[in-house]
Amino acid sequence: MDDANRAGAHLTVDLNALAANYAFLKSQLADDTVCAAVVKADAYGLGLEPVALRLAHSGCNSFFVALIDEAISLRSLLTEHNQKADIFLLNGVENGSESEIHQFGITPVLNSLAEIERWSSYAKQNGGCKAVLHLDTGMSRLGLDSRELNIFSDKPELADGIDITYLMSHLACADDRTATKNKKQRDLFNQYRNRLGIKKASLANSAGILLGAKYHYDLVRPGAGIYGIQPIINEINSLSQVVNLKGKILQIRTVDTGETVGYGATYQTPRTSRLATVAVGYGDGYFRTLGNRGFGYIGKTRVPVVGRVSMDLITFDITDIPEHEVTPGTMVELIGPHYSADNLAADAGTIGYEVLTGLGARYSRNYIGSL
Repeated sequence: MDDANRAGAHLTVDLNALAANYAFLKSQLADDTVCAAVVKADAYGLGLEPVALRLAHSGCNSFFVALIDEAISLRSLLTEHNQKADIFLLNGVENGSESEIHQFGITPVLNSLAEIERWSSYAKQNGGCKAVLHLDTGMSRLGLDSRELNIFSDKPELADGIDITYLMSHLACADDRTATKNKKQRDLFNQYRNRLGIKKASLANSAGILLGAKYHYDLVRPGAGIYGIQPIINEINSLSQVVNLKGKILQIRTVDTGETVGYGATYQTPRTSRLATVAVGYGDGYFRTLGNRGFGYIGKTRVPVVGRVSMDLITFDITDIPEHEVTPGTMVELIGPHYSADNLAADAGTIGYEVLTGLGARYSRNYIGSL
């Protein structure tokens, strides 16, 4: 039995769709605006190697990651395939990481005065180094806050030896086009930018790109939109689905009215029912909250999840599908053209980002359009 037949579910990643999404987002920009790609968390769970190589082949030459190990892996991968690119490290310069960051040609995002001083000290000893300066304009996470900004503004020599290539910040509510905070953050960012005199800037993620040219500046950092997640709430655009997930039916049984299904007996059949048990569960990243809430598709027919999701199994009510159309071995669409990652996320009470990054290691994976 081959690996695909051994697996309980099959995950297909359409890299052609991914490349088309990148091209669509890039098409929203002025010609001189750099369209980077965020490939942190193993390219949002879809696989760093196939995703980064396809993006590089599609003209992307700037990547953002979160962790230094991700940056080193990406640099090694790109070098192996003779691809040159800027790699930006979002989580900054931890104490002791300076030499590795420099060795692998990584550009760190400096998130605090302590990081600025640390990187400056290293840069002055090593002929100068690049960095991105991150300002907090309303997220209250990473980045210089107003107090640190005041200190840095008064003492710009703190960054001696550092070539600050971009000033950046991050939008808190870009997924809501009506949020007034978007403009407030942009105005504050412009104020800080003028104060520091740093010309090149970056503010927009995928949703920020779709907010319009005033948010684009010199570099944008799309992530979710590349992977087929709709960036703005209640809006559908030209982005294509990248992920298709199908689970295998292991067993079908007919149960009488009033029978319970799954742990905790949380579902009771309202009629004589046919139930299909599928080889996917929360151990594969299929959320437990989808119990009695989620859906799958068999062909064009929607089938509900009944009972709790367990570690390795979920159960669907397939009573309304003719018996001859479904047998053990039939595949149920869990994510796909009828039920997107965003749809699944909404039913699970989460977001599409978490769906993708939680995709399990037990699926057999197939890449369409890989290099």
